[in-house]
Amino acid sequence: MRVLASQHVLQRRRSRAQNLRRKNNEAAAIHYFHQVDDPYSFIMVQQLSHFAAAIDIPIKPHLVSGAADAFKGDASRYDAWAMADAGGIAPFLGAPIPVANGFTSARLPAEEQISAANAELAALLANNPAQADFFTLAQTTGNALWRHQLSPNANTASQTRAETTVRAGNELRRRLGHYQGGTIYFDGEWYWGADRLPHLFKRLAAEGYARGTDAGFDPYQAGCQARLQINGPVARELSLEYFPSLRSPYSAVAHPAVEALANKSQINLVPRPVMPMLMRGVTAPAAKQRYILTDCAREAQAHGVPFGNFVDPFGEPVKRGFALFPGAQAQGKGMAFIGAYLQAAFAAGIDIDSKKGLQQVVNNAGLDWATTVSHADSESWPELLENNVSSMLDAGLWGVPSFRISSPGEPDFCCWGQDRIWRVEHELALRSRQLNI
Repeated sequence: MRVLASQHVLQRRRSRAQNLRRKNNEAAAIHYFHQVDDPYSFIMVQQLSHFAAAIDIPIKPHLVSGAADAFKGDASRYDAWAMADAGGIAPFLGAPIPVANGFTSARLPAEEQISAANAELAALLANNPAQADFFTLAQTTGNALWRHQLSPNANTASQTRAETTVRAGNELRRRLGHYQGGTIYFDGEWYWGADRLPHLFKRLAAEGYARGTDAGFDPYQAGCQARLQINGPVARELSLEYFPSLRSPYSAVAHPAVEALANKSQINLVPRPVMPMLMRGVTAPAAKQRYILTDCAREAQAHGVPFGNFVDPFGEPVKRGFALFPGAQAQGKGMAFIGAYLQAAFAAGIDIDSKKGLQQVVNNAGLDWATTVSHADSESWPELLENNVSSMLDAGLWGVPSFRISSPGEPDFCCWGQDRIWRVEHELALRSRQLNI
């Protein structure tokens, strides 16, 4: 884990990719992998239309199919979650996703319509189009696809070409080391989602491929809806449940921002830690684990969060940590304990598998060891975590960090991810009528 997240390995991976490209006499290019039935890809092609104008390097599009079930974490929930999540952020990043009958009643496009969309785009790619033409057609077909308005393609030759194009895109994506649509690859490094485009732009600027380097790139500039920010204590009836894991690198990166938001908003924050996904039987193939660690390291560096000196708390270490949480929570320092444990595991390299290491974590959280370890609920932590997991799953989520906002008379708002904290803040401001006017 420590090696994968190191800057040295990142630079070596970049250099290796650059050297191989130069050896093959290939010009520098960004590779974009578009999945027609992926709502995040619909957002991304809108973004790339603007992004392409800010850089001096071509973007080569490829067609791909969706990730295999093993990469989805919970395949039975993945599609509904992706549609809800992408639909919730799309207006802030561009145009809303045009789903027939409203987003809450949305259904995925039928296979024959997906094939028709791929056929249109594959025909364009066969003619070596300008990248702007691909982005335009991808948005046009996406609008029709999500409205379920594409007519099935009966042309066998075009269907065969589309299938061949998608297979080639899948193979290139696999060979380069990823598994999802809506992703970008550039010289040894992957970027998934519009939130990662500023990182790519910063790298391109450093390597001489960007224009307007002082301005950077803000993916939210093109949005039709502005993000709200908290400007004082939120409404007292609001509550925020926070589902982290003590073995989650994304929780480690997110935790300082969650604490800052809680302090700024004075929200009734309820920390509800859950068992790590791998210890709950949720699969994570090697390619996914590699991307998560490298992406977390990049996010941590961007947000100034210490990260990389790992002591993996898998198995018994994380269980012993969870056993201390009830005592910490009883002393009003549940969040401080979670933060201290994550910092020990992912930044400080403290031996959390030892009593001495756990005592240091408890001390760093401002807690008394004897009081914490002897709390009456220290033996019932498995039941606590099981209740937390059940509640998170009931919200349609299975990964961490996840969030749920509750307020009287309104449906709960739920989201998942270290890069959705801004969305939590927006919702808190909205429900508190803090409209930044």
